[in-house]
Amino acid sequence: MRIPDHIGVIPDGNRRWATSKGMTKEKGYDEGLDVGVEVFKLCEKVGIKEITYYGFTTDNTKRPKEQRLAFTDACVNAVKKLSKENASLLVVGNTESPMFPQELMPYTTRQNLGNGGIKVNFLVNYGWKWDLNYLKNSDSSNKKIIDHIYSNDVSRLDLIIRWGGRRRLSGFLPVQSIYADFYVVDDYWPDFKEEHFYDALNWYNTQDITLGG
Repeated sequence: MRIPDHIGVIPDGNRRWATSKGMTKEKGYDEGLDVGVEVFKLCEKVGIKEITYYGFTTDNTKRPKEQRLAFTDACVNAVKKLSKENASLLVVGNTESPMFPQELMPYTTRQNLGNGGIKVNFLVNYGWKWDLNYLKNSDSSNKKIIDHIYSNDVSRLDLIIRWGGRRRLSGFLPVQSIYADFYVVDDYWPDFKEEHFYDALNWYNTQDITLGG
């Protein structure tokens, strides 16, 4: 089987999962914390070299305060959980905004934790406009464009998996996603099953990967 080097994870459906269980929307975010670690371990098992999680976007911060606080806390706790694994961990996001959690500042430069291992990128208070804005003040005549964006330490994506049934990128790493294959899981993120992961890999294995060639 052809294994992607780098996968992106869009863990959507937390609020819809909560309301389906009779809970308020903000209660759904914590339910995905252990799932994130489980996906990490599956990536370790099959030999994936890099994984990027979509935490929250600058657009998400427009949501009601109780939801914003809940998904911010969930991202902080998710990074703390991943920091206990063998990972090369980086948090990417607009640190100049008050919406960026200060607890994650130490991870805004890549940290090799445990024995190092898989590159793990976590997008927190990330915005595609913010990411690309750096290009305005950069001379890209002699370098690749990817070297002139804030997320320059994140490599090109091979496969993006989105839970929750939505069929859109929602601003997820527009440069690195340029040739990514996109797989959608209809189940909500808190309802994650291992078969979702393996079904995505099996689907990816059947794709004609040409990178435009």
